[in-house]
Amino acid sequence: MKVAIFSTKYYEKDYLNKHNANTTHELIYFDVPLNKISLALTIGYDAVCVTLTDTINKEVIQGLAHNNIQLIDLRTAGYDYVDINAAAEKNITVLRVPAYSPEAIAEHATALILTLNRKTHKAFNRVREHNFSINNLMGFNLNGKTVGVIGTGKIGRAFCNIMQGFGCSVIAYDIKQSPKVIAKGIAYKSFDDVLAQSDIVAIHCPLNEQTKYLFNTAAFAKMKKGAMLINTSRGAVINTTDAIEALKTEQLGYLGIDVYEGEAELFFKDLSNEVIDDDVMAQLLSFSNVLVTPHQAFFTTEAVNEIAKITIKNFSDFEKGGKLENQIIV
Repeated sequence: MKVAIFSTKYYEKDYLNKHNANTTHELIYFDVPLNKISLALTIGYDAVCVTLTDTINKEVIQGLAHNNIQLIDLRTAGYDYVDINAAAEKNITVLRVPAYSPEAIAEHATALILTLNRKTHKAFNRVREHNFSINNLMGFNLNGKTVGVIGTGKIGRAFCNIMQGFGCSVIAYDIKQSPKVIAKGIAYKSFDDVLAQSDIVAIHCPLNEQTKYLFNTAAFAKMKKGAMLINTSRGAVINTTDAIEALKTEQLGYLGIDVYEGEAELFFKDLSNEVIDDDVMAQLLSFSNVLVTPHQAFFTTEAVNEIAKITIKNFSDFEKGGKLENQIIV
């Protein structure tokens, strides 16, 4: 199978090539994202392999079908950036990496909590300038705090385990309750009750029609005043403009995000010598109680290796015509 791999990052080639060593797939790497401008690059290929920075809308899928692409293989678990219905209409199979390292995401969410709370990033910068003062660095104990988890899939469950290890009281909300979560003594509550009772709320749900802007002005008003919100799922689960207003009024006490609705224009790029033309991000970065990381929660050796392994397996499964366990079906 001849595959065009788009938005290739420097670290991906070695892992993909390693897992492709015993197959006959021909992998061609492109640094550019797949979109309507780069569609011509897919001519002569059997499949494309994409990630979050690619634009796989109806127009692009029509172009892929015209170029006889049979498979869209995602190097991600989430697929909100792909028009699945359009792909189905054109008989293009869509596969994904459903889980690669839930612990990697959950641990990064924990890192955001600890950094925001104990202000280790500020202490680090101070000490490097020989300022050893601890003024304004006071945090709070996690032990005994109530942590609300929105979404209890594999990542959410891994996060629950970590929070229970800190001695937190964990409560959860999900449209589908997990017996594994209940078995750990975690109570499912309504969305409003989780917001009202939690000192920290962590988002681990997918982005879809029901969860887009789930956290908006109305939701922030229901949270404990001064609570912490953590998001390592998808940026658009939070209405960022509403979050900024909640930060201004101190209704929201802390915000830690590894994802951002407008991240396609910012993340995975070195913009240190450029003016960032994003007023919303500029506002976020002006708050001392906001921590932004550039979509790096997945970025561990274990996770990247697993993504590459499953991506290559998806190519092979499709080529063999066998069972496609990672297929996204409308």
